[in-house]
Amino acid sequence: MKKFLIAGNWKMHKTTAEAVSFAEEIAAMKLPNAEDVAVLAPFTQLAELGKAFAGTGIKFGAQNVHFEPSGAFTGEISVPMLKEIGVDYCIVGHSERREYFGETDKTVNLKLKALLEADIKPILCVGESLEVREGKGEQTFVASQLVADFEGIPAALLPNVVIAYEPIWAIGTGKTATPDQAEEMCAFIRGVMGGMYDNKTADEMLILYGGSMKPSNAPELLSKPDINGGLIGGASLKAADLAAIALSANEIK
Repeated sequence: MKKFLIAGNWKMHKTTAEAVSFAEEIAAMKLPNAEDVAVLAPFTQLAELGKAFAGTGIKFGAQNVHFEPSGAFTGEISVPMLKEIGVDYCIVGHSERREYFGETDKTVNLKLKALLEADIKPILCVGESLEVREGKGEQTFVASQLVADFEGIPAALLPNVVIAYEPIWAIGTGKTATPDQAEEMCAFIRGVMGGMYDNKTADEMLILYGGSMKPSNAPELLSKPDINGGLIGGASLKAADLAAIALSANEIK
């Protein structure tokens, strides 16, 4: 049976009251395979989301974290702080963090290691810009990200890492990679991971597509053999839309 993760990335949206209302709405739907659904929310909402999702199967997590356990890092949140709240997942290396906040493959690597040590599952984002794709360098670029991001991480920990392929040119633009383009890159990522580790480990990894997935295109994208779900942006802000995508995955199972 194919494994899925439908993860909603709320980015900088919703108040805590709005987040709890969303959680109550989607919980009431009693989704089949609710454990395959996760919401990645702003830090201020996490504690209340944890309470709202308790007993539903739905997972929750953060959108970023610092790699140091504590220190003089004003405005940052540490792994122990997330662990205390009980988060399941944490996004690492999202293109917006890389572009606007100086995230590098070095800091991504350190964050991956810190999260894995704490048994929080990272959702690692990789992907190319429009310029790189137009220059036909997307595979070289993504492979270089993977090699740097996984440096020093043993194969035994890979089942706890989710990879999200996010073509930067398809995030928040309304553009979407075609299902064939998305599948091609997700299959390539799986192949790179197989080469770095082994094929069995790579085959068992969850690889998501993260570029403007929505209810209308989810069935075709999710039916591709190497796409195990989505890192959903705008479509995750409405409970009905996120649920529709989750139901598409359930039908494919």
